[in-house]
Amino acid sequence: MQRQIARQTLSDAVVRGLSEGPAVALLGARQVGKTTLARQVLSGWRGPSAVFDLEVTADREALSATPERLLRAGEGLVVLDEVQRMPGLFEVLRPICDDPGRRAVFLLLGSASLDLVKGVSETLAGRLLFVDVGGFSLAEVGPGHQDRLWMRGGFPRAFLAASAAAWGRWMESFSRTFLERDVPGLGSRVSAGALGRFWRMLAHGHGQVWNASDLARSMGVSVTAVNHYRDLLAGAFMIRVLPPWFENLGKRLVKSPKVYLRDSGVLHFLLGVQAMRDLLAHPRYGASWEGFALEQTLLAHGERDAYFYATHRGAELDLLLLRRGRRWGFEFKCTDAPRTTKSMHVVIDDLGLEHLWVVYPGEREYPLADAVTALPLRCVGAIELRPPS
Repeated sequence: MQRQIARQTLSDAVVRGLSEGPAVALLGARQVGKTTLARQVLSGWRGPSAVFDLEVTADREALSATPERLLRAGEGLVVLDEVQRMPGLFEVLRPICDDPGRRAVFLLLGSASLDLVKGVSETLAGRLLFVDVGGFSLAEVGPGHQDRLWMRGGFPRAFLAASAAAWGRWMESFSRTFLERDVPGLGSRVSAGALGRFWRMLAHGHGQVWNASDLARSMGVSVTAVNHYRDLLAGAFMIRVLPPWFENLGKRLVKSPKVYLRDSGVLHFLLGVQAMRDLLAHPRYGASWEGFALEQTLLAHGERDAYFYATHRGAELDLLLLRRGRRWGFEFKCTDAPRTTKSMHVVIDDLGLEHLWVVYPGEREYPLADAVTALPLRCVGAIELRPPS
């Protein structure tokens, strides 16, 4: 296994964004590879550049003392890493971005969406292009490494670890650092112990409909507290809160979101799963595949306008994507030979789906019914979400 994997699609998106506007923000979890990606962009940058890492005391103090002077004097490409640690910089950047005499473009790296978006909404709206950075995709690592990516997750150091034991040690260090240093660094006063228990509880309920009351009773805290814990983990890109799709269909629909751990490796670590053979026998095996395939589909086709659909009578759709004015459905089945179900036909009629793909771990793509296709996960990035011409 090579020790570094190029992420050309993301790099190209950053370079394109910097050519079109004054600032680009790379958003993603800690240790997901944002800094490495920024170095990749810097290595191909023609012209002057500067990097400020806001976790380095000297850089943080320099920007605290004279932020406008330093940034206005910047030339070429200026990188601001872990920018959520100084949200006041957004206000400083606004007039600089609007200055026709500006000599720099800015690449902002952030690990906390809530802090970053709050600052942007007040200062850099319309001036900043976002590039979401997730873990490795199957397209990046190659289909031959599907089980490794599923088991270990997409964090670069976890996926590239030399052994399963090294993977476990990295996950232990990552989770502890996240709870004890990164979360307090966001200004949160939630105890590491409470948030860690909540995180593990979500792992055991991975892919289930959000029920704040049950979680609050289990933890002995208020509903307000568990909602805050959820929002904190979502803002740090640790979990995905997938909203429900509902409209006036004359049916009783589920209107609470589903919650997934975004990285399958983190999920398996929190569940105590150490190897693929353990996962095969685990009761959350199917839910693990669902979350993994869901994330890979969103990496391939984007996160916007993504929902799930469920009725109280049992009809469900794991993922609904709205693209080009049409509705596209995805079911994620961890089976060797997917089949159609009554639920699939119900949701096709309910939602007016253009097509439904049943994504599974196998190798062969084949039709299951009209507008229903069994699709290997390795092919999910190749499908086009557009009606036939």
